[in-house]
Amino acid sequence: MARVILRKEVENLGEVGDVVEVKDGYALNYLIPRGLALHATASTVRATQHEQRIREAQVQAARRTAQEAAGKFQGVEVEIPMKAGEDGRLFGSVTNRQVEEALAAQGLEVNRRRILLEEPIRRVGEYEVPIRLHAEVKTGIRVRVVAEEEAPQEDAAGAAGEKAAPGKAGEGA
Repeated sequence: MARVILRKEVENLGEVGDVVEVKDGYALNYLIPRGLALHATASTVRATQHEQRIREAQVQAARRTAQEAAGKFQGVEVEIPMKAGEDGRLFGSVTNRQVEEALAAQGLEVNRRRILLEEPIRRVGEYEVPIRLHAEVKTGIRVRVVAEEEAPQEDAAGAAGEKAAPGKAGEGA
């Protein structure tokens, strides 16, 4: 029997850092060549325990940072204007990319992969959208999808008249 330290989780055997006893052939022909385990000597056990303490400290620091960031998202509400039909159905849909951009406009940076939309938003309304900041830290924001206002007809005619005016001035000169 060989004593090995697992470097990666192995199903039905153990998790990272576990010292386990396996048959010599399994250790020498499968676990060690694939980088899944190391021979368990006194020095490798100490080194692995040291790495595990460092990894745990990094996980704790990441969790604390995520919890602090979660406080910034409390009560955050973003509004996303979209073209919509009379019945409130959107022409297109709101995706996590648009939510990410709306948050960035408010000064809140979050990777769109952490915005957990089950499916794209396809109707006008208010939605609670969860955000996973860390494996153990989740928060949520309110996304309000509103119908984009059409430009009034008078403004469109006025804008067309302004564009035509410089052309007439150029012809006369």
